[in-house]
Amino acid sequence: MDVLVTGSSGFIGSALLPALVEAGHRPIRALRAATIPKGVEAIAWDPEAGTIDTASLEGVGAVVHLAGAGIGDKRWDDERKRLILESRTKPTRLLAETLAGLTKPPGVLVSGSAVGYYGSRDDEVLTEASAPGTDFVSDVCMQWEAAAQPAVAAGIRVVNIRTGIVLGRHGGVLKRLLLPFKLGVGGRTGSGKQWMSWISLDDEVRAILHAIGTDSLRGPANLTAPNPVTNAELSATLGRVLHRPALLPTPTFGVKAVYGSELVQHLLLEGQRVLPKALEASGFTFTNSTLEAALRSILEKPSRDEAGSA
Repeated sequence: MDVLVTGSSGFIGSALLPALVEAGHRPIRALRAATIPKGVEAIAWDPEAGTIDTASLEGVGAVVHLAGAGIGDKRWDDERKRLILESRTKPTRLLAETLAGLTKPPGVLVSGSAVGYYGSRDDEVLTEASAPGTDFVSDVCMQWEAAAQPAVAAGIRVVNIRTGIVLGRHGGVLKRLLLPFKLGVGGRTGSGKQWMSWISLDDEVRAILHAIGTDSLRGPANLTAPNPVTNAELSATLGRVLHRPALLPTPTFGVKAVYGSELVQHLLLEGQRVLPKALEASGFTFTNSTLEAALRSILEKPSRDEAGSA
């Protein structure tokens, strides 16, 4: 089928495009008109202006919505927080309302969210049935998911993918960790007791494809591996895979000076222990269910999708 993808140039989106082709679909990118390269299958949209090429959406079979400003890229001042929120809610609402009004709407909207929905919960085991948190990221995720409701109301199957920490060689958290760990100066952050709910990039892409094709899956779905680890466990495992020591705690004062205490506290020193109950109940099986196997697969034999997105 034709599958519209927003956020197609991002870490996940750029790995998803070739996977869609391999699965027999035709990916179509949602891009601003001025940025559409010649010969690229694309639909023009401008979320800030609230415009989208509605006619070209007729007959699209599925939509995967991954667009949004990077949540950990810059210090969280008031303007950055506004951008983080509105870069998620405005495009999601535009898509949901537009899809709801089509004569031939897609069968499914796979819409981004994150495990930050749950807030910091210490050792509590969290599933899709767990209540949301009360911090900034939780609020963003709640409003992000709520923005897709017009599509739900129109009878479109909506899957809100609450994604964890995506591990891939060429982007995300792992790319940032590799250099210090290879230099032998990597280690736990803070107490190391905070939970990190992770998923390999390969499984993230496979889970999105599964969400597109599985009619029984709807509503929130945690895209995390079934075996979350603590920060200390992740550090020790990465050091072991790289054959490097991981004994020294990573100082946070430098990171706080650049990104601010609030961002560092939420993204590095707190975490969530999340399980993928809905995904597994719908029949999905993980290629990488344990962290060490995932890291070895990623670092010792990079996947074709990752190599293509480098």
